Amino acid sequence: MRYLTAGESHGKQLTTIIEGIPSHLPLLREQINESLIRRQGGYGRGKRMQIEKDLVEITSGVRHGYTLGSPITLVVNNDDFKHWTDIMGEDPLPEETQKIRRTVTKPRPGHADLNGGMKYGHRDMRNVLERSSARETAARVGAGAVAKVLLKELGIEVTGYVREIAGIVSEVDENLTLQQRREISEASPVRTFDEEAAEKMMHAIDEAKKEGDSIGGVTEVYVEGMPPGIGSYVQYDRKLDAKIAGSVMSINAYKGVEFGIGFEAARRNGSEVHDEILWSEERGYYRRTNRLGGFEGGMTTGMPIVVKGVMKPIPTLYKPLQSVDIETKEPFNASIERSDSCAVPAASVVMEHIVAFELAKAITDEFPADYFPRLKRAVDDYRKEVREF
Repeated sequence: MRYLTAGESHGKQLTTIIEGIPSHLPLLREQINESLIRRQGGYGRGKRMQIEKDLVEITSGVRHGYTLGSPITLVVNNDDFKHWTDIMGEDPLPEETQKIRRTVTKPRPGHADLNGGMKYGHRDMRNVLERSSARETAARVGAGAVAKVLLKELGIEVTGYVREIAGIVSEVDENLTLQQRREISEASPVRTFDEEAAEKMMHAIDEAKKEGDSIGGVTEVYVEGMPPGIGSYVQYDRKLDAKIAGSVMSINAYKGVEFGIGFEAARRNGSEVHDEILWSEERGYYRRTNRLGGFEGGMTTGMPIVVKGVMKPIPTLYKPLQSVDIETKEPFNASIERSDSCAVPAASVVMEHIVAFELAKAITDEFPADYFPRLKRAVDDYRKEVREF
């Protein structure tokens, strides 16, 4: 399984092409739209989310509600493109209208503007920022939504939520099921559990917006139903937790990843870190605790997968930072291209779908995956085999 995305932030559309989804998987457009709508929500989002109504069009790979096994193409049209036709259109501009290009020569700190301009030779850094924008994550959520459908049909569920914003931590009862985590967090404007913490988070977001600043946080993805032994210890590039970590780090503004107790493990003794192995007739092999977040040796343990991601504050501020104009080399205060004061609640949805795709890919790598009923039988047989080990 793999996917590619294409499209610019203010371009005509975002396109996702997914290859490797088995045939005969039931798939409806509404299942993808649900994920896209969730990505647009969350406290702290700016006006762009009021302009764009992300709805998908499936243009290949699905017929009469079932996948064909051929590449699936998802298209999300940008409703706001009508206001950007001259600025972002593909046709050359007449010389007398060059002024409408809205050329960007002032790179913003924390963005890809300057580095991307240097690498690709763009003196107009709009050519960089339009593609490097987090708007592209809508296309990636589309791919993850298809992956989530595949996983659910195999008895694997994935959900994401917020654990921390601006240093305000929301505690979670570790005994909560995935369904309970999903229901509680989705009812919260900041997608979290602790109502008192949620109020403090929203206040912090309001204060940041009032001051022209931005704040970041920590998101968590929780997965139930993954069988043990998915991934591998035999080569570094087959370790599934490493693949997930790399994908999470590829999300815009993410700067750190941890599994289970993560960095806290550095401050504990080994007896307080590793998960003791138990067995029962009812459950088979399981762990007394889940401090390692469902992974050992680069492979799943069969316990819930728990992975956290650290999102930095959005770097485009109403209280702009200093930079340098690449044409004049004069200092200036960075311009504003978007207005979210906090995108952590929305980012939890993005991370949920990024992780889902990596898990679905790992499953299709592990088992015969051209025909979904065959894949499901193989996964069911494997679950039975490892339970009887």
